[in-house]
Amino acid sequence: MNQDSARLESLLEFAREMLAGRSGSLHFKETRSLTATVTPTEVMWLFDRLLMEGCPFEQLKAATGKLINVFFQSLNAFVWERPAPDHFLSLLMEENRAVEGLLGKLKEVNRKYFNAATGKQQEYLSMMKVILEKLRQYEAHYLKKENILFPYIEKHYPEYRCLSLMWSFHDDYRQSIRTLLSLTSGTPQESELSRWMGRLFFVVVPVIFREEHIVYPVVHGMIPHAAWHEMLVQTRDYGWSYINPELPPLLAELEAAGEGGLYGPANGSLSPEQLRCLLNTLPFDLTFIDDRDEVRYFSEGRERIFPRSAAVIGRKVQDCHPPASVHMVNSIIQAFRQGIRDHADFRINMNDRYILIRYFAVRDDKGSYLGTLEVSQDITDIRQLQGERRLLEWD
Repeated sequence: MNQDSARLESLLEFAREMLAGRSGSLHFKETRSLTATVTPTEVMWLFDRLLMEGCPFEQLKAATGKLINVFFQSLNAFVWERPAPDHFLSLLMEENRAVEGLLGKLKEVNRKYFNAATGKQQEYLSMMKVILEKLRQYEAHYLKKENILFPYIEKHYPEYRCLSLMWSFHDDYRQSIRTLLSLTSGTPQESELSRWMGRLFFVVVPVIFREEHIVYPVVHGMIPHAAWHEMLVQTRDYGWSYINPELPPLLAELEAAGEGGLYGPANGSLSPEQLRCLLNTLPFDLTFIDDRDEVRYFSEGRERIFPRSAAVIGRKVQDCHPPASVHMVNSIIQAFRQGIRDHADFRINMNDRYILIRYFAVRDDKGSYLGTLEVSQDITDIRQLQGERRLLEWD
């Protein structure tokens, strides 16, 4: 940040005043010249500093819209060099244009629903549900940000902590879509439908603005050109929402590490290629976090339950989870590191499948903590098994 320190301090004090609810006492003429000329870089710095100095996360999240609105004109007028059409950021923005079109259709159907006669409302509810199912595809947009873009920003830009706020808004979108799909499947109370519809728009539209007028202008020139190519390659595991871009060819496979293998005193040996294929064949997903809480490995099975990309390697595991669950991650790792626990199990329903998630403490022969292994498995079909099968019967 090669910015005037006095200007940044004034900006920080302005935000503190707003968060404290004392914005009315600010001298408007003194602050107008500051708020009217704020840059995207300064906004990212501001939110990063507020989080670093201990501003409660939920308080800052609740005030995010109010703060950004103060800077709206300046941010909206900011000119930055847009990337080429096939650039990772350009494709993300193309997804945004598509989802804006869907939101416009949803808004129109929603208006007709509330103006329709009672007997006609069910037809509009069905139309809403169709659009909401299409909006559900926008999940791929957020997953690419969380698992590809965010890790690269963390590596190349120090003031990245505001990304945790954006991730939290992503989760609000997910909750809104789930709730609205449930409401439109029945006969909802109008007040409830209206409230959740408002929440959906209040999340998606502002996040698009924050992407394209704050985050993207800042990181476009900060991240090396080769890294943007890497990101595009990694999107093959996530797909794109509403668009079908031509992606660059896959990166070359890693060279085999010599002719040797991995040896054990009595349990045989495996070549690097054999080990890689063996781990990818296991009927569950593996992710290993080392003793510094950094992701070091993940398996690449055919149907991953939770998406992973190469960008996650070396990333702090705390940054790989939405803010609401970071405390749970820290509790597990702390218990493993202290030797209090050796495993933790979770079970969730996801997309009509039943998922078992297990965490294991990895220790050496002397019991020293080496890291944590996450094992995720779809056990939907396993739960249905009954009786025995002693003879070979191909399914």
